[in-house]
Amino acid sequence: MMPGEISIYGVFIPSLLVWMLAAFLITSAARAVLSRVGFYRLVWHRSLFNLALYAIILGGVVAMVPWLQS
Repeated sequence: MMPGEISIYGVFIPSLLVWMLAAFLITSAARAVLSRVGFYRLVWHRSLFNLALYAIILGGVVAMVPWLQS
């Protein structure tokens, strides 16, 4: 079960914020790779694609949390 808050030096931070930061870092790396290989030439709306990519990666990160904790 995922805790609602994570304590960092006594400061309680919502766990979703931590997972969102992790997803942002993964998405940033994926965007750099996709840009380098020229994938964005095939995408109609780059901003919508990036938003969808972030949502998919965030869903994957949140889905993996229980698996990583056990």
